[in-house]
Formats: sequence, structure tokens, C-alpha cells
Amino acid sequence: MLKKQVLKSKPVCKVTFTLPEAVKAESAYLVGDFNNWDEKATPMKKLKNGHFSVTLELDKNREYQFRYLVNGTEWHNDWHADKYVPNPFSGDNSVVTT
Repeated sequence: MLKKQVLKSKPVCKVTFTLPEAVKAESAYLVGDFNNWDEKATPMKKLKNGHFSVTLELDKNREYQFRYLVNGTEWHNDWHADKYVPNPFSGDNSVVTT
């Protein structure tokens, strides 16, 4: 799930990414073009309710492709993404628009 908050004091949008509830995870990372698709750059924090979440400040008026890497091997999309685009690995990437 995506939650967006536009900041008036900065040219950024705070986006909170939350792993879908149906995904069972021991570990989760947010991977996308905002971190050069680095699989270890953006770990997600496990919350008390068991969900994984992370908040990033992203430049406004842009689109960012991303996916969730769960348990080191499973790739998942965000079913609440703004849209989806095909990726070169026979699947789709989620897209967030800021």
C-alpha cells in the first residue's frame, strides 16, 4: 500500500511503502529506480502488527518504478500502485507517481 504526503517546505513527496498483508515475510526490501535497483539499499522495518514498511522522500512530479524483495528471493508488486509497466524479466514493475 502507498501513502503519500506532499511537503510544502521541500520539493519532495514523502511516500510510505507498506508490503501487502497477504505476503508472508521474514525480511523485506524496497527496490526501485530511486536506489538503482540495489537489493540491499532500502530495508523495510517490521512493525508491531507484523507488516513491513518504509518511508522515503522522493522528488515531486516524477514516476518511480519499484518492487518488494521478500525473504531474499521473492519479488512482489504493490497492488495499490499508481500503475504497472512491463519489466525486462517477464513481469511488471509497480509505479508510484509523486
